[in-house]
Amino acid sequence: MKIKDIVEEFKKFAVRGNMLDMAIGVAVGVAFSGVVNSIVGDIIMPVVGLLTNNYNFSHLAIVFSEDNSLTYGALIQAVINFIIIAFVLFIVVKFINQFRNAKEEPKKPSEIDVLIEIRDMLKKIEPESEPEAKAEEESVAESET
Repeated sequence: MKIKDIVEEFKKFAVRGNMLDMAIGVAVGVAFSGVVNSIVGDIIMPVVGLLTNNYNFSHLAIVFSEDNSLTYGALIQAVINFIIIAFVLFIVVKFINQFRNAKEEPKKPSEIDVLIEIRDMLKKIEPESEPEAKAEEESVAESET
């Protein structure tokens, strides 16, 4: 394969719509991570620190020997951080979806609007049936005389 062919194939791959959307998502995600880290570090973690008396789980370990230990505390700390970050992201996404859904929700017609629409449709139908009705009235009038 020639280098020119590889470059052309890469161009087609890189400028596809999905690839651009993903790149934008990654860039926004990187920028958003600063916001999430600030919320977690500056707002949530001080509250967790108050509740746990500033206990750092990452130091928990089972020591087998001087050189060997199982530091399960770091896992506990990572799980706690993950749960907090996931919850904060859940709240933020929920807020954004409510904002988005509020804008996109079309106005539902009221009962009066529906009744007016039905009335207008019936008015359109009535003129078409009037010649038949007049013919019937005339035939009834002629038969009575």
